[in-house]
Amino acid sequence: MNLTLLWTDIMVWILIFALIGWGWVVSRSPQVKKQWHTIFRSRIAMASAIVLLFYLSFALLDSVHMRHTVQDKSGHAASAEVHYKGEMVSLLDLLFAHTIEHTERTYSAPFATHEYAKSIVVDEKDNVTRQAYLPLKYVNIPAGESEMEDIVRRSLGAIGLGLFVSLILVFLHLLLKGKERFGEKVRYVWRGETELPWRTAYLTFLLLTVTFVWLYVLSYHYHVLGTDKVGGDVFYQSLKSIRTGVLIGILTTLVMLPVSIVLGISAGFFGGWIDDIIQYIYTTLNSIPGVLLIAAAVLVMQVMMDNHPQWFETTLERSDLRLLFLIMILGVTSWTGLCRLLRAETLKISQVEFVTAAKAFGVSKWKIIFRHIMPNLMHIILISVVLDFSGLVLAEAVLSYVGVGVDPTMYSWGNMINQARLEMAREPMVWWSLFSAFIFMFILVLAANLLSDRVQTVLDPRNKS
Repeated sequence: MNLTLLWTDIMVWILIFALIGWGWVVSRSPQVKKQWHTIFRSRIAMASAIVLLFYLSFALLDSVHMRHTVQDKSGHAASAEVHYKGEMVSLLDLLFAHTIEHTERTYSAPFATHEYAKSIVVDEKDNVTRQAYLPLKYVNIPAGESEMEDIVRRSLGAIGLGLFVSLILVFLHLLLKGKERFGEKVRYVWRGETELPWRTAYLTFLLLTVTFVWLYVLSYHYHVLGTDKVGGDVFYQSLKSIRTGVLIGILTTLVMLPVSIVLGISAGFFGGWIDDIIQYIYTTLNSIPGVLLIAAAVLVMQVMMDNHPQWFETTLERSDLRLLFLIMILGVTSWTGLCRLLRAETLKISQVEFVTAAKAFGVSKWKIIFRHIMPNLMHIILISVVLDFSGLVLAEAVLSYVGVGVDPTMYSWGNMINQARLEMAREPMVWWSLFSAFIFMFILVLAANLLSDRVQTVLDPRNKS
């Protein structure tokens, strides 16, 4: 087995390490630390952050890829030279290997034991054809039990396991947190007397963990969210789509931020012809319809990739490069709003007394930017980043729906919704693919919006009376 990192894997892990470094810097600054404490004193913000961390953990599990070596029947390498299989798998794929193997023939509803539509079968005794609901290949109910009894029995065991796992993790966190005695910490959390709303955080974590463990355990015996047209498990597809949504939301911001910050501050601080050129660029870019610009760029990229198939060893590498290009294109087309905001704020800060005094004392312009301008713009940048995240997740779904988003072979909520468009028109209606994509995307976007509201309330100086 060989560890293989895709381009987006590298970017997302660099971002994670950068966030850890930023967290360390924040922990050394009492003022910034106090601001973040104020943000997370809200129960809604704390619960939203736990939900976002839950989604992020799935995205990270799906961002470690590897390729298996080709082995002979005895389990040894097929030759002295090591060869790798064409298929690339992630840690999430290994965790859900059973759902990949349990591919059915066609559609089946959530928790169903038979296919969703009738098939023509030949009765061997009478040699006549008839229509019947065929049983699913990988759903087996123990003899002597009904489907409901089996689901209830397995659900009770799964919920018990989920409670056990989540309580163990909560107790470990309580043990490592703070210097008080364990009993006191439990009592404070139970009464809700802690500085941060840890009771809300633990309850949210417990709810998410129990739900996931319940669905995961039952996925060994049922297709908990049904199957699609080719029998693929919809629960697995929904979890795989988390990586695409989270990466587009986070990495596009990473591409957009440097351009917005450099051009916005330069336009506002230096003024003159620099300001004119930057204003001309973002005004021109804003005049072009964004969807058309993205569609044109995606089509050019698609033609280039089709003409150079030798660039990719696997289908996953090809779809990952298209995802990377889409992130770049979204970053290039979405920096203008933040740039405009930063230019206006820089113009205002440039006129205040401490900046004027710094200029009078001959402090260099770069020092003024880094010591006086940028620190006073950080709240705008942070608020904009959190607000843009949910918009970018929805943008991916819309672009994939109209056919200019991620590669059709890549798991994404947009592709699931696009495929569900035809399924909704058939009779009987297949609703679970659209429902699953909607619920997973709705929870992520809602959590991001609630957290961004709190960040805006705390960090925006205009809200301080």
